[in-house]
Amino acid sequence: MSFTLADHWVWDFWHADDGDTHHLFYLHAPKSLGDPNLRHRNARVGHATSTDLTTWEDHGVVLEPGESGSFDGSATWTGSVVRGDDGVWNMFYTGSRFLSPDAVTNVETVGRALSSDLSSWVKQTDPISADPRWYETLTDATWHEETWRDPWIHRDSTGLWHMLLTARSRSGVGRDRGVIGHATSTDLEQWTAQPPLSEPGAGFAHIEVVQLVTIEGRPVLLFSCDTGHLAGTREADGVQGGIWALPLASDSLAGPLDTAAAIRLTDEDLYAGRAVQTRSGEWVLLAFENVDREGTFISGISDPLPLSWATDGSLSVSIARAKVSA
Repeated sequence: MSFTLADHWVWDFWHADDGDTHHLFYLHAPKSLGDPNLRHRNARVGHATSTDLTTWEDHGVVLEPGESGSFDGSATWTGSVVRGDDGVWNMFYTGSRFLSPDAVTNVETVGRALSSDLSSWVKQTDPISADPRWYETLTDATWHEETWRDPWIHRDSTGLWHMLLTARSRSGVGRDRGVIGHATSTDLEQWTAQPPLSEPGAGFAHIEVVQLVTIEGRPVLLFSCDTGHLAGTREADGVQGGIWALPLASDSLAGPLDTAAAIRLTDEDLYAGRAVQTRSGEWVLLAFENVDREGTFISGISDPLPLSWATDGSLSVSIARAKVSA
């Protein structure tokens, strides 16, 4: 295992590369809580750095919840980091606001913070919420949370910025409403809500921790869905969850993404996988160590696992640890 903390649980994470150093931003919560299920409402964003994606130096907390009642008043959750044309780093992250100490009901909103050095971050005052024209919200009373989280930022060939999110459609049957939410921007500041990039009914109650990346010239969408949140025929057929991969013809996002065609890349002992490119140009998967054979939460981020394209056109991952050059 590559990155762990002795007294904190570590799970979802995202990565930024400044050209000299790999930066890891990760969710963590104290093990003194006793129950790992309580980690979600107590999450903070930490920061670590590495030159080889294996040995990490931890720098502690860089983003904490806001004031009580604010959009991120309970916890700060998963996000992504991109560098703007002005050289400033932008972190888009999930703010969670739990409505009661005794219930899982919460509202998720995307926040934004800025940094010049990837270490010190200043929150901005322009949160982005789910648009009820297309997306299920808490007032619909059809799900236990307002799902609008895990923003991934992608820039297309025209320079337009796209935000891909974990969301749920206002239409669809019961649990089977998980879709990829979508918003666009020309400047990373003002965002315009768009209809979902995928359709409900694909067999996922949620499509978490989305990443769009091009590996060896071939675009692919990565996301995670655990067994407990599979829906439709996947649930009925007893399919197991984990990290999923969907090869794409283009990264233009011009047409709908067929998430129903996604193939499982790993089982759910690994979760929230991110494809990362090494200094030598190889692609590896990092993921958090999720559960053991008994279903007990483990915590910690894996060593780099080599990614490659199989002969049938699917993405595959090797369980062998990658040799990563600085």
